[in-house]
Amino acid sequence: MPLSIPVFYGSYRSDRMGIRLANYIVAGIDARGDKAELIDAKAIDLPMLDRMYKEHPKGEAPPAMEKLAETIRTADAFIFVTGEYNWGMQPGLKNLTDHFLEEWFWRPAAIASYSAGRLGGARSNSMWHPTLSEMGMVVISSTITVGPIAQTLDEQGQTIGDAGKSLDRAFPRFADDLSWWAEAAKAQRATKAPPY
Repeated sequence: MPLSIPVFYGSYRSDRMGIRLANYIVAGIDARGDKAELIDAKAIDLPMLDRMYKEHPKGEAPPAMEKLAETIRTADAFIFVTGEYNWGMQPGLKNLTDHFLEEWFWRPAAIASYSAGRLGGARSNSMWHPTLSEMGMVVISSTITVGPIAQTLDEQGQTIGDAGKSLDRAFPRFADDLSWWAEAAKAQRATKAPPY
């Protein structure tokens, strides 16, 4: 049975380069026979965090938040595609994730980052690891860093040049690692309820 893997992307900028990486990952996951869904924070456009999903009376959360909560609850694993802003996290993606908590629990997560520079968003990538762990996810050790993104992926999310070849070599291990943990967590949840 295919795994359900939402791919979260958080840039709100007008000229979004990271969408190339998000689309590449969605296509790569789908090509493996699993089901990826792009979750674009800008398209969903949740407000700045005031009330978490769980703080709304049952059935009274905004429709976009309710739909996203169901997507998260029923997922087998998650991928977070993040840019790096001034050595930090992308605020749009952080805001989207903070609206939820228990919905994330007991599933693995993977992080793919990008930047216009050669470090490929590595500093943001490393900041997401403890954040996602605190939110109840098991973060896999495999990661992807893409930079410079414009020399790695074209506008359609197709790899180009030597940097693109490097990404194509890295992606299978990244996807295999996430798939292994997703299948293990799914099997464990089927035999034993999470402890909390």
